[in-house]
Amino acid sequence: MFSEPKVETSPTVSDEVRKTTCYMCACRCGINVHMKSGKVAYIEGNRDHPVNKGVLCAKGSSGIMQVNAPSRLKSPLKRVGPRGSGAFEEISWEEALEIAGARLGDIRRKNPEKLAFFTGRDQSQSFTSLWAQSFGTPNYAAHGGFCSVNMAAAGIYTMGGAFWEFGQPDWDHTKMFMLFGVAEDHDSNPIKMGLGKLKKRGAKVVGVNPIRTGYNAVADEWVGITPGTDGLFITALIHELMKAGKIDLHYLAQYTNAPVLLNSDANSPEFGLFLRDSDQKPLVIDRNSGKLVAFDTKGIRPDLNGQHKIGGTTHTTVFHKMAETYLAPEHDAENVAERCGVPVKTIRRLAAELAHVAFEQEISLPIKWTDFRGEQHETMTGRPVSFHAMRGISAHANGFQTCRALHILQIILGTVEVPGGFRFKPPYPKSAEIHPKPHCGVTPDAPLDGPHLGFVHGPEDLALKPDGTPARIDKAFTWENPMSSHGLMHMVISNAHAGDPYKIDTLFLYMANMAWNSSMNSKGVMEMLTDKDENGDYVIPNIIYSDAYASEMVAYADLVLPDTTYLERHDCISLLDRPICEADAAADAIRWPVIEPDRDVRGFQSVLCDLGARLGLPNFTNEDGSAKYKDYADYIVNHQRKPGIGPLAGFRGDGQERGRGGVNPEQLDRYIENGGFFVEHIEKEASYYKPWNMAYQDWAVGMGLFDAPSPYLFQLYVEPMRKFQLAAEGHGERQPPEHLRERIKDKLAPLPVWQASVDESFPIHALTQRPMAMYHSWGSQNAWLRQIHGVNPLYVPTRIWEAHRFQEGDWARVTSPHGEITVPVAHQAALNNNTVWTWNAIGKRKGTWGLDEKAPEATKGFLLNHLIHELMPPKGDGLRWANSDPVTGQAAWFDLRVAIEKTSAPEVSKPNFDTIKSPIEPAAKDLAWKVGS
Repeated sequence: MFSEPKVETSPTVSDEVRKTTCYMCACRCGINVHMKSGKVAYIEGNRDHPVNKGVLCAKGSSGIMQVNAPSRLKSPLKRVGPRGSGAFEEISWEEALEIAGARLGDIRRKNPEKLAFFTGRDQSQSFTSLWAQSFGTPNYAAHGGFCSVNMAAAGIYTMGGAFWEFGQPDWDHTKMFMLFGVAEDHDSNPIKMGLGKLKKRGAKVVGVNPIRTGYNAVADEWVGITPGTDGLFITALIHELMKAGKIDLHYLAQYTNAPVLLNSDANSPEFGLFLRDSDQKPLVIDRNSGKLVAFDTKGIRPDLNGQHKIGGTTHTTVFHKMAETYLAPEHDAENVAERCGVPVKTIRRLAAELAHVAFEQEISLPIKWTDFRGEQHETMTGRPVSFHAMRGISAHANGFQTCRALHILQIILGTVEVPGGFRFKPPYPKSAEIHPKPHCGVTPDAPLDGPHLGFVHGPEDLALKPDGTPARIDKAFTWENPMSSHGLMHMVISNAHAGDPYKIDTLFLYMANMAWNSSMNSKGVMEMLTDKDENGDYVIPNIIYSDAYASEMVAYADLVLPDTTYLERHDCISLLDRPICEADAAADAIRWPVIEPDRDVRGFQSVLCDLGARLGLPNFTNEDGSAKYKDYADYIVNHQRKPGIGPLAGFRGDGQERGRGGVNPEQLDRYIENGGFFVEHIEKEASYYKPWNMAYQDWAVGMGLFDAPSPYLFQLYVEPMRKFQLAAEGHGERQPPEHLRERIKDKLAPLPVWQASVDESFPIHALTQRPMAMYHSWGSQNAWLRQIHGVNPLYVPTRIWEAHRFQEGDWARVTSPHGEITVPVAHQAALNNNTVWTWNAIGKRKGTWGLDEKAPEATKGFLLNHLIHELMPPKGDGLRWANSDPVTGQAAWFDLRVAIEKTSAPEVSKPNFDTIKSPIEPAAKDLAWKVGS
C-alpha cells in the first residue's frame, strides 16, 4: 500500500524567539527574531504588533544580513592620514572619549555655538536634541531639512499634523484614495496593507507621480504629472470644486478659520491679520445672532460670509479671500493643463469624482460625540475621500506651498478627521501654537535657553543675533527661510566652510552620510571637508562621526565612534519623538539587545550619556557631579521630561499606569514581555474629529499628550506668514534685509498658490526615488538586498529614448548647470515624457561599505547628487542663494533639470573617485556563516 511521505511543513528554525522592533526603515514594524544557539537565525513579522500585524517586507527579513555585514565598524578609530584617505588607527573607547570630551569641553567653556551637532536618520531625536540643548549649542537638527520638512511644517501649520508618521487614511472606510509623490520606501508595510483593503472593497486608487512604480503601478489610475507642478494641479482641483459649489460649507464654518475675519484695508499696518478680542482669540460673526464673537463661543454658527466694520476698516472672512484667490481664471484647468502635463478633461473629471464620492457617497457612523463648543452630535459623518503624500511633492522649492495646497483640498472637501478621510495619529493633532518656538540664546558653560527647533509665529521668533545675523550655522529661522522647523542639514558643511555666518570648531555627525548620498554637490562637499586654510589647517578643524558601518563619511572624520547595529542596542520609539501610533491608538516601542556585539562598539546614545557626564551637562549629571545615567537604557527608564512624563508611556509607576506615572524600574522588562511595544486604544467616542472632540481632548490629557484640552481651528489662512509679509512691506520693529523683501512678499503668501521653482534652461526633469527594498544608504551592502538592486540605470521615457535612438546597454552623458555624469540607461514607458530618473543611494564609492572594488554599485552605480548643488546657479547679484524652499529651507532635490546625450560606454560610470582605504578588513569572497550546530 502506497503511503505519502511525511514532510515537516513548519520546521523548527529556532530554540528561542526574541521580539523587538525593526530598524530597516522608518515603519518600525514588530519583528520576531528567531535565535539558534544565541545567534540570529531568522526574522519574521510579529502578528500582534499594531503597525505591521505580522507583515514584513524584504528589508525587514534581510535584517539578519545587516547584523552580519562585513562593513560593520569594529572599534573606535583615530585618523592618522589626511582626511579622505581612510587611514586610521584603532584606539580604545577610553582614549576616544577623552579626545572627544577634551575637544567638546573646551568649546563649551568658551563658545558653545562652535559645535555643530547634526544627526541623520536616527530615531532618538528627543534625546539627541536634549543633549545638544544641555551642551548649549544652537546648532542642532536632524535629517528633516533635506527630507520632509515641507510636508511636516505645512501640515502642522495648516491642520495640526501631516501625512505619514503623523496620520493615515481611514483604510476601512475610504472609497477614493489619491496619493501624491510617494516612493515605495516610506511606510511601506502599512500602505501595502491599506491598499490591500481598498482593493478588496473596490475603492478607487489614483496615483499622481511622474514615475509609475510600486504603489502607482497598482493604482487604478496613474496621473504622470510634470515634476514640481503638483501645486498647480491641486489648485486647479480646488478651483473646479469651488466653482461647482462642491465644498463642505458646514465643515469649513465649524472647524476651520474660513469664517475668521481679516483686516481688509490695504493701507492698514494690520492688513491681512485676524480681528481678535482682548484675549487674542480670532473673531467670527455668529449667524444666529449676527454678533461679533470669539471663534470658540458655545453654540455659535460662524458665518462664512460675515463682514464687520470698525473705525472705517472693513473686515471680511478668510473664506471671502479664498474665493477671491482660487476662483481666479489663472487656476482654471484650461490654463494649467499644459504646464502640469495633465489633460483638461482629466483634471475636471477627477474633481468631479472627488466631489461625487465626498458628497454623494457620504457615510455615517452611529457614534455620539460632543464638540468643543458644547454641541452634542448623534453620529459621526464622513466624506470617504482620503489623500497621502510624501517627498515627491515636498522636495521642491515650491514644496511648502504645494503641501499646503493639498491640505486646503482635503479640508474644503471636509475629509480630515472624519470617517473615510485622513486621520491623525497621537500625539497629533495639535495646533502649531502648542509647539515650542526655536531658541538660540548661547551662554558659555551653560545650556541653551530653550529647544532648538519649533514653530515661529512671526518675525519676533526668528533665530537672529542682536546685530541681525543668523544665530545658527545652517541659517534656520532667518529671513532666508523663516519657517524652517527642522533646520537645514544640507547647508551646514557649506556654510561652515564659507564661514557664513561664522566659523565652527567641531562638526559632530551621527548617521549622516554627508560625503556621499546625503549631500547635494557630493564632490564639492568632499572638497570642503578636506580643504585647508592659508596656515595649512583644515577649514573645518574637527570632525567627529558615529556610524555602524564603513560608509563614505567615515573617511572624512578625525575621530570615529562605532555604533552598534539595531539588534545590539536599546532604542526608544517615543511619544516624545516619532512613535508607532495608529489612528485608533497611542503606541510606542523599544529595541533591546537581542544579541551582544562581537566587536568593540557602543550604542551612540549610550556614548552621549557618557560624554554628557564627562562634560558635566545638566540633565546628564547629578547634583554631586556623578553620571545621571549609566547608559541609554537607564535614561529611557529614569528620565522624566516633566513629572510623570518620560520617554515611554507604557507600564509606568506600578506597571499599570499609562501615559502619566512615576518611574518604573522594571519598565523595559514589561515592554520585552509585551513584544517590545505598548499600545493604548482610543475610546470609541473619541475616534474621529479629534481637534474638536472633547472626549479625545480629555483622553489626550490623561495620556500626557496635552496638559489641558487644546481644541483649535484648521488654518486655511496661515496668519504668521502674513506677519512676515507685513514686515517685508515695512511694518514692525524687526525688518528683513532689503534684498529679501520682495522674495518674502512673494513666497510667504498665507493662502498657497503655485509658483514655478526650476531653472528651465535645461530641458529635462531628473528625479531620484528609493526602491522598496532599500532605505537611504542602508541595504546596498546587504548581501540579500544587493541581489534585488545591485545597479541603477537612468530610466528614460519613450519620447526621449526614441529621439536619441537609445538601445538597451547604451550609456548617456547627462549634464546640469552644476556638472555631468556618464551612466547606463534603460527604457521605461510608464514615465512622464519629459522626466528621467534613477534609484537613489545604490551607487557607492570604491573602498566603502565592505564592497569589492569591482562591485556593480561602485562601477555602474551612480548618484544624481553629483548634478545637484546646494546653491543655485549665480544670478549676477553677488549673493549665495540656497537651493531650498524659501519658506522652510527644505532641500529642493527634485528641481533638478538636465540635458542628455548618447555616448560611448566607459569602463565605469562617471564621475569615478579614487578608492578610499577601508578601516575594515576586506570582506570574504563568499559571505556565509553557520547558525546552530
